[in-house]
This record gives sequence, C-alpha cells and structure tokens, in this order.
Amino acid sequence: MKYTQLGRTGLKVSRLVLGTMNFGPQTDEADSHAIMDAALDAELNFFDTANVYGWGENKGRTESIIGNWFAKGGDRRDKVVLATKVYGNMGAEGAPWPNQDKLSALNIRRAVDASLKRLQTDYIDLYQFHHVDRNTPFEEIWQAIDVLVQQGKILYAGSSNFPGYKIAQANEIAARRGGTIGLVSEQCLYNLAERRAEMEVIPAAEEYGLGVIPWSPLHGGLLGGVIKKEVEGGRRASGRSADALASTAVRAQIQAYEDLLEKHGLEPGEAALAWLLTRPGVTGPIVGPRTAEQLGSALRAVELELSQEVLEGLDEIFPGPGPSPEAFAW
Repeated sequence: MKYTQLGRTGLKVSRLVLGTMNFGPQTDEADSHAIMDAALDAELNFFDTANVYGWGENKGRTESIIGNWFAKGGDRRDKVVLATKVYGNMGAEGAPWPNQDKLSALNIRRAVDASLKRLQTDYIDLYQFHHVDRNTPFEEIWQAIDVLVQQGKILYAGSSNFPGYKIAQANEIAARRGGTIGLVSEQCLYNLAERRAEMEVIPAAEEYGLGVIPWSPLHGGLLGGVIKKEVEGGRRASGRSADALASTAVRAQIQAYEDLLEKHGLEPGEAALAWLLTRPGVTGPIVGPRTAEQLGSALRAVELELSQEVLEGLDEIFPGPGPSPEAFAW
C-alpha cells in the first residue's frame, strides 16, 4: 500500500479509502468484517463511514457493524484512521424532533457521542460535515468542534459536498478565531465522468491545504466496464448507469472509454481509480466494495501506472473544464 499525508496535516493515510456505505444494507455483518480484515491485511488504513449509513429505520447500523469489528481487538482500532460524518437526521422515522440534524452545536455534541457509542471507540480521527448547513454560522460550528478536540473526542474536522466558497469561508473564520485548525479534507463527487469539482472545489481545497477524497469514483458503476459486462455476461446496467446509458451520446462515450482501455490491456474500474490517483490534490478515492473480491480489484489500482498515451486518451474522451477561472471567464 502507498500512503500520503491528509492535506496539510501530519496524518498519514492510505491512497485508497475503504467506504462502508454498503455495510448493512448490501453486505451482512460477517462479510463486512471480512472485508475490513482484508483491508487491514492489505495495509489500507483509512476507513470512511457516516452516522446515517444503514439508512431509514436502520440508520446507525453501519457504525455499529464497524464498532463490533473494533471490539474484536487485535489492534484493529489503533491501525485504522477512522472518519465519520454528521448532518443527517438521526431522529425516529416519520416524526423527527428539532435539533436532531445539521450542524448546530447541540446536534454536533449529541451526534458525536452517539457515533462514539456505536463505533465502540473513545475518539474519531476525522469528523466530517456531511453537507453545508446554511442556517448555522461557522463561528458556532468551530466552537463546538474546538470543545470536542479539547475533550479528545475528535482529532480533525473535514467537509463533504461543500462548494469552494464554503471551504474558503469555513477556513477563514477558523483562522480568525485562532487555535482552530479548520477543515483538513473535502469529500466530493469526482471522477472521469464528473469533473466539475476541478473548477472551484479542488482549487479551494489546494489553496487551503485540504486533502481531496473523491466519492463515487466509478460514477455509480458507469466507469467499471458496464458495456463489456453487458456483452459478455448479459448483465444489464442498473440505477445511475442504466439511466446514463439511455443517452446515445453517453453510451458512445463509455464505449470509447472501454475500447481505449481494452487496447491497452487495462480493466476499466482499476483505470478509473488509478486516474484519480494522478490528480492534483487527491488524497485517495473512496471504494465501497460489497465483497472481498471487489476490494481486491480496487487495491490493484494503487500499483497501476497509466501511460501518458492513456492519460491523454482519457482526457480526450472525458475533457475536464480546464483551469479556473479561465474555464468560465473567457
């Protein structure tokens, strides 16, 4: 495994992030534990979750699965850089009570304690804001985070799904307060097929020293060889991939992508992850395996070196917006 620093911090993390969103809804507890064991065996040390994972009446279930895995011992917790998130409503389904979601100081205080209990740990390495809270000032948010850091309940704070201007605003207010490190990472939608983050989010992250953690690196499976799987195994695309492939233009683009990689003997999913690892500012993409086999495929991407010819070909098929502000100014 290869490692890098998380943004401007001294924290060393793996170039792949184990996403756990499938643990519970798609993958049972025993298989989830096996995947986490396999990740540690591969020296992947960065695990990402969220308090709402499990969803619906089962929200919190994913954190509980991870907590039960930590409870098995064997230095599991000590070896893992643990990231979770706060924002979503954790109240009872159908009748949410005020102050059970978003980023008020009250909800942050309650949410972190609940996450610690489910995760069976006494600290969270990276506590992330899952979404912008337009109604809570950053002065209040940072005051709450400062208390948690002083209490030893969290070590770092990060954002997720933030626009560039909110990253700047959050860290400027943190700097004015003094003694607050501010955001150290941004988790955003970023992949070959969705490169809008290059216009504002990634430049802001680089300017303020945030590590970029892309989610949905295969764009809902669209970049994972979906057409090839259709042809070879009769396995039809579903969900976001099926909707996208209904467009003739998108289907032609994905076909060109798969043809390019086949020409160079590369697997589409592995190449899509490897491409992200070449991008400026990227700490590591989040991979969300449902099985140990899927994790193995993702791990191979860390060692994959894409040639200049392949990189140029990918840029031709999936052109990015270009540098900011030139991309939209002239």
